[in-house]
Amino acid sequence: MLPSAHRMRRRSDFEVAVRRGRRAGRRTLVVHAALTGQPVASGVTPLVGFVVSRGVGTAVVRNRVKRRLRAAMAARTGRLPEGSLVVVRANPAAAGATGAELLADLDVALGRVLPAPVPSDPISTQPAQPAGKGG
Repeated sequence: MLPSAHRMRRRSDFEVAVRRGRRAGRRTLVVHAALTGQPVASGVTPLVGFVVSRGVGTAVVRNRVKRRLRAAMAARTGRLPEGSLVVVRANPAAAGATGAELLADLDVALGRVLPAPVPSDPISTQPAQPAGKGG
């Protein structure tokens, strides 16, 4: 389960993520991510919010989709950079999707909106030395 400290609650945080962030859509969901690079007002980063409208289905279906998405994001908060605001919006297709389909779509969408991880090996990040005169 997503820790409550990482849940986005303020309208202004949702607006920043949706209006200023990057967006990646899949069949079952859309991910909006704003990378502020600094801790957000609540002091806990990253923050994740969910939007599941009535178009997804009845209250029972919407709650099931939200639970699945919360559990999936709980396992992925370690991938999110400091100061990030992420909003996951479920599309109507999420109602009939399996858990595996939701996870796959979430992983692809997160991969598109998040920056590539920085390699931890300093040797592999140095440019190659040109051949020729050396010293």
